Amino acid sequence: MFAVFLGLGLTSFGGPIAHLGYFREEFVARRRWLGERRFAELLALCQFLPGPASSQLGFAIGLERAGYRGGVAAWLGFTLPSAVLMLVFASGSSLLVGGVGAGASAGLKAVAVAIVAHAVWGMARTLTPDLRRMGIALLAVAVALLLPGAPGQLTAVLVGIALGVALCRDGGGEGNEDPPVPAPVSRRAAVGSLAALFGLLALLPILAAVTRLPLLALADAFFRAGALVFGGGHVVLPLLQGEPAIAAAVAPEQFLAGYAAAQAVPGPMFSFAAYLGAVAEPGGGILTAATALIAVFLPGLLLLLGVLPFWNRLRRIPSAAAGVRGANAAVVGLLAAALYSPIGTAGLTGPVPVVIAVCSLMLLLLRAPAWLAVLLGAAGGALAGALGLV
Repeated sequence: MFAVFLGLGLTSFGGPIAHLGYFREEFVARRRWLGERRFAELLALCQFLPGPASSQLGFAIGLERAGYRGGVAAWLGFTLPSAVLMLVFASGSSLLVGGVGAGASAGLKAVAVAIVAHAVWGMARTLTPDLRRMGIALLAVAVALLLPGAPGQLTAVLVGIALGVALCRDGGGEGNEDPPVPAPVSRRAAVGSLAALFGLLALLPILAAVTRLPLLALADAFFRAGALVFGGGHVVLPLLQGEPAIAAAVAPEQFLAGYAAAQAVPGPMFSFAAYLGAVAEPGGGILTAATALIAVFLPGLLLLLGVLPFWNRLRRIPSAAAGVRGANAAVVGLLAAALYSPIGTAGLTGPVPVVIAVCSLMLLLLRAPAWLAVLLGAAGGALAGALGLV
């Protein structure tokens, strides 16, 4: 589990939405660890909850496949590459500079377009098999484009659930559903996870105020930011910047430099916390970086553990199953909207990226592994950058 997610952590460029495409390619299309509908159900749940959606989804897949240790191994494997790169940057190294570096970055963005396009096509065939769900998906596209960011995503999922309950009770004549999945988390463990989440939210500020330890103050700031993020990724940045403990320890120019570097590394955007933790302590403290990294991810993972067993039971109720069908269709629409903006607008910036995206999509349609498309896309972009074509 660790090795599989480490590979994804090293090659999943393109941001949180693109990660979902990499996950679908790896776990649904290639390894067949779970079916299309189960993948979409977990994705809809992770989109609905606060926290880093792609990391929560990876944790959930690891949890269902190999229990608690599998979930932790999945999170570690997916997070470590970006966290280490952000630590390297905090130590003074630069990433993706010069013509070759800029070309490689452009190639990676173009590959992300192909990955998401392939995911949208594959999910649409399974999750929007009738006109009703096609309509829900198109409505979700409109909502996501007219109302960008987390509010639009949340609204689209809620509208999809409501329309699913109203229109999709019979399943639309679709084929067999995925078999019921035993809850990998007991009800007792779920309640304990929720208690730990709310307990830490209440206790950390008190401990930070009483002890006046900078490390506890940073842990409190990162934990609170991670608990309040809807939409994940870029949404966490203003929350982190607004925390007094972080603002006091990290200069504005350091914050912006780290944010720019975070765009160029694979894996979850939340790994930006490792950079902030390192620069918050003179000399780039690894302990501070690790504390910040764990604190910002932990709330979303605890919340997922607390909700997952109830979600598994809820999905078996007929009206809830209909709502899930609508939510799945809305997820297809959200990915399609993201394919246009920001993935497409950021990735297809000229003839060379368009060629790389088309070639990458052809590789994926021929069932080549996603990492091969990533490597070839980066190499093609770097060559174009060296020749001055990007």
